[in-house]
Amino acid sequence: MLPPAVEGRESLQKLYHLLEAKGFQTRMEGVALLQDLCKTSPQLICTNIVQIFDYFVLRISDSHKKVKQKALDVLAEIIGLLEDALNPVMIRLVEGITKNLNSKDPRVHATAVKALDESVAHLDKVSLLKEFSHQWSKLSGQALLDVTERITVLVEWVYASSPEVVQRYALPVLWSCLENKALPVRSANVCAVVTKLACALCELMGTQLIKCADSKPPHVRENLSSLLEQGAACAKRQRLRCGHQACLCPLQVDGHPAD
Repeated sequence: MLPPAVEGRESLQKLYHLLEAKGFQTRMEGVALLQDLCKTSPQLICTNIVQIFDYFVLRISDSHKKVKQKALDVLAEIIGLLEDALNPVMIRLVEGITKNLNSKDPRVHATAVKALDESVAHLDKVSLLKEFSHQWSKLSGQALLDVTERITVLVEWVYASSPEVVQRYALPVLWSCLENKALPVRSANVCAVVTKLACALCELMGTQLIKCADSKPPHVRENLSSLLEQGAACAKRQRLRCGHQACLCPLQVDGHPAD
């Protein structure tokens, strides 16, 4: 029987060999082996996570859709298994996921969204908010909407302990959305996503959000006011339908209470 250290090295060498193989089926075997090792030898994986990701991240963007989908599916699972051990590779992890959010293959997109949600559920939320903010300016299309929605979720978690992080990393995302003068006439999906972010920040920051908006151009303040009004109206309708109190942001940019 081999000593554990030797056995571990051999397992890693086999993993690397499979992950960089030419045949797509062999690469899929490598992805499956990583999944198995995360369950049976988590310490081995955690200790070597940076080098492992040098190989695995290539499979997340594999040219073969079956390999890519399998890698994203496994990534979603191992995020919950490894959690904080993934912090050293968070940048590449987020990049790998977001690059697949605009995939035209619905199965690839679905697995990328699953991995995105697992990241929000299990990884360090402050670090993740920072990384989403950094990636946001590089995104477009559905990926932009998917990440903005998760920024809204993270804002609600992070603000209580790190309000300065929200102001530094989430507010610029909101301002970038609102600086588009065509925002009110863009797609309903875009407006809905940005409205949720604006209302979440308003709920948390209150008058401080309005003060921050004072230094912005008039059309930004107008867009913010419009979105907050829409958000308050939607929340009021939901409250009436559900028969319970819904969260309403009590502010408008002009300082008057919302109706």
